[in-house]
Amino acid sequence: MKLHQDSSGALNTVTGYGAGYVDINLERHTGSIIVMPESPVISWPVASFEALSPEHFALLIEPAPEVVIFGSGERLRFPHPRLTAALAAHRIGVETMDFKAACRTYNILMAEGRKVAAALLIEG
Repeated sequence: MKLHQDSSGALNTVTGYGAGYVDINLERHTGSIIVMPESPVISWPVASFEALSPEHFALLIEPAPEVVIFGSGERLRFPHPRLTAALAAHRIGVETMDFKAACRTYNILMAEGRKVAAALLIEG
């Protein structure tokens, strides 16, 4: 699905997504990523839902978003609470949804000026 591009160009915006990819500001990513409005997009070193570990979510502590939108892949799957416990300890909320819903929700929260991060799982 293609989405419109943010006209400001200053914020990281999901501009398209589909099976096995997400476009951030028209740049295609085919592996899992972490995206925040004003930070460089970073590779998220996780290839499958089953491979998730607490360390993967701990990468989101230092940027200190208000909320992490976890895109769990093509279907909705909830991570075990032990995986996100460190985020909860730092008062960082986690919302889980499928990949497509996560992309749309990230754009909405980012456009509202929220301090949001999207952890998007793209399984290969």
